[in-house]
Amino acid sequence: MTEAYDVEFVERDDRSARFLVRGLTPAFANGIRRAMIADVPTMAIDEVRFIENSSVMFDEQLALRLGLVPLTTPPEGEFVEDDTVTLSIDVEGPATAYSGDLVTSDDLVRPADENVPIIDLKDGQRLEAEADAVIDRGKDHAKHQGGVAVGYRHLQRVTVEDDLSEFEDEETQIVRGVIEEDGELVPTSEFGHDLSERYPGKQVRVEDVAGAFVFHVETDGSFSVEELVTRAVDSIDRRAAELEEAVQL
Repeated sequence: MTEAYDVEFVERDDRSARFLVRGLTPAFANGIRRAMIADVPTMAIDEVRFIENSSVMFDEQLALRLGLVPLTTPPEGEFVEDDTVTLSIDVEGPATAYSGDLVTSDDLVRPADENVPIIDLKDGQRLEAEADAVIDRGKDHAKHQGGVAVGYRHLQRVTVEDDLSEFEDEETQIVRGVIEEDGELVPTSEFGHDLSERYPGKQVRVEDVAGAFVFHVETDGSFSVEELVTRAVDSIDRRAAELEEAVQL
């Protein structure tokens, strides 16, 4: 995309981040949010072949659980729509079968977490199965949503206007997200989301900063937040180019 945007991270770790983007319209901010949820392809188990299942759960229930295990997603271009990766599991009780027991045929596609419980197996029970993972988008099935929690809020600017009068009661003033204070970005969680705690005895004015949005993004481990955001924006860029080409025909 040719237009540049000012991006600043407020908080970040491997699977979650809060970052500010300036220069967006509300429509484009929402488009990025929707793209992160629905348009970025991820790998997920789609078909399961049971060799032995003597647990207390039906095959269909276990297949659903296996389908919801987050898998790492390779770089774009490594896999296309019809490609599959086989994962197998073989656990005998008494034991708990975890996502980490899944053995993959391709190291690029493996459980993003190893401690997701699948089924408790009693003595004499066994789970042995093979599963095919495919790449698809969240708009087709929720198990392909790499962004498990994606949202945004306006950046809010706080200005101290005056002291409260001697006889004026101080009231709780709740805000959530991130505020801008003298050019500094401050998460509202630092002061319990209550402006009266940060500015005791003060009258403050709160206003939305035009074109500035704070995104909060969490992934399921399929890839990092940076990859999720980048792939989402790339998907918007591709669709815009396709629309432009179609209009010109």
